[in-house]
Amino acid sequence: MKKNAVNPNSKTEPLIRPRTLKAMLTGFIAVLGVLLLVEGWAHRHVIFPWEEWYGFYAAFGFVAYVMLVFVAQYVLRPIVIRDEGYYDR
Repeated sequence: MKKNAVNPNSKTEPLIRPRTLKAMLTGFIAVLGVLLLVEGWAHRHVIFPWEEWYGFYAAFGFVAYVMLVFVAQYVLRPIVIRDEGYYDR
């Protein structure tokens, strides 16, 4: 049995091999880089002047994603979380 690089004490193999995961991440970053380079050739019909900035939509999407994670973790989670024995009652 191969050694699990993610959890060395595990008795099972990982679902995705570390080499495959690294290749997928490299491909994903390469596609994002190509899309950022191609953005210069795309003609956009903008409403606000800041939408013309190079890389605006990539930065906006990243910031929106980070804000979504923080809102979900610190605002929504305390509202929907239940105590440990909630379903045993």
